[in-house]
Amino acid sequence: MSSSWSSRTRTTRVIAGTAAALAVLTACGGSGDSGTSKDSAGPVTLTFWGWAKGSKDVVAAFNASHDDIRVVFEEIPSGTAGGYAKISNAVKAGNAPDLVSIEYSSLPEFVSSGALQDIGDRFTEADRAKLLPQAVELTTLGGRSWAVPFDAAPQAFYYRKDLFAKYGVEVPKTWDAFKSAAEKVKKADAKARIATFFPDDPTTFEAMAWQAGAQWFKAENDTWKIDTTDPATTRVANYWQGLLDADLVHMDASFSPEWTGSLKNGTTIGYLGASWGAGVLKGTLPEQSGKWAVAPMPNWGTPASGMLGGTSFAVTKGSKKKAAAVEFAEWMSTTEAGVKARIASGTSSAFPAATALRPVAKSVFDASYYGGEDIYALFEQSGATIQKNWAWGPSTGTTNTTIKDQFGKIAQGGPTIADAVRAGHDATVAELTKRGLKVEG
Repeated sequence: MSSSWSSRTRTTRVIAGTAAALAVLTACGGSGDSGTSKDSAGPVTLTFWGWAKGSKDVVAAFNASHDDIRVVFEEIPSGTAGGYAKISNAVKAGNAPDLVSIEYSSLPEFVSSGALQDIGDRFTEADRAKLLPQAVELTTLGGRSWAVPFDAAPQAFYYRKDLFAKYGVEVPKTWDAFKSAAEKVKKADAKARIATFFPDDPTTFEAMAWQAGAQWFKAENDTWKIDTTDPATTRVANYWQGLLDADLVHMDASFSPEWTGSLKNGTTIGYLGASWGAGVLKGTLPEQSGKWAVAPMPNWGTPASGMLGGTSFAVTKGSKKKAAAVEFAEWMSTTEAGVKARIASGTSSAFPAATALRPVAKSVFDASYYGGEDIYALFEQSGATIQKNWAWGPSTGTTNTTIKDQFGKIAQGGPTIADAVRAGHDATVAELTKRGLKVEG
């Protein structure tokens, strides 16, 4: 494993700054008092909301192997597709589940709104030591522990190796080569495109900006510095605008019938995703087994990756069952049985934050779909190159909603990607200012 990937100091400066700026916010967060005492004797019934692939199977395995805790699972839409709104509304109404899935990018916003409990008294330093330090740091805000990290999500490029071979296209290692490959695909088949721009999913764009070295949120003392128009982001925005203007990529909503249909009929032959995407493709297109392969994300000249997604498990402020909730979350994240149950479902290719369990995930995942390729070795390689200076701010919902709305308006001669990202910047500054925070940007 790369020493850069395992070093605790890699993101310390960024996270420390974020923690300082969040200190004021976390004062209004869950106090952590609720449920700190030992849960009542006898079986404890937990409610858990999430959307990650394999969750239902994990819950079933846990319930089959535990008599003291019973988990009731409800699958909800992914966070950006309505899941976060559902969680927030439930917290406000006082009927939230005990445990929820929250991606690293959205955790600061839930913490700052007071929706979660500090779990530091249950999720100990010994527990945290089992997990990737960077993931632990992303869940440690204001000096408190707010969630149990589950996975990391380095970027990856999935491609139809049979069609790449048919069209004589080499797998691109750089973004310049990606554009050339896109031109070649279109020339070979006028209806085919190398990949898709997702107007409904700003997180994919953010991961590419992260990969390029952008830093949208930076906390210094008590001030948030916001910049979504830095040179790295501008480079990525202009690049993708050029691909759209030249009609070299499709523009469909992520995981929509249109996108899935284009994969099925071969008019989309690549997918710019993350480690978890391997399970998505396998579950969505089982009939294409053996036709797909995985490669590192194209880069700007030096191997690099952002993180697209990444899940943690957090206890809501109203739960009286924190001890049991954390026990279940840790079982999912840090035990061989938990990881096996998820990966064995056949729909998950999660890359565990528990580094010792990655060989377990690899051994359980059926890689025959990818021709036996060692995709976990590739994820490990990509994970080692995740850019270190990215941090998330406390208003991701506002940022992403604004960018998503503007992405939907992109058209020839109309609004551009750069316009959308700038709108996200302005909305973020306005939102943080409204909250009474010091902002520069």
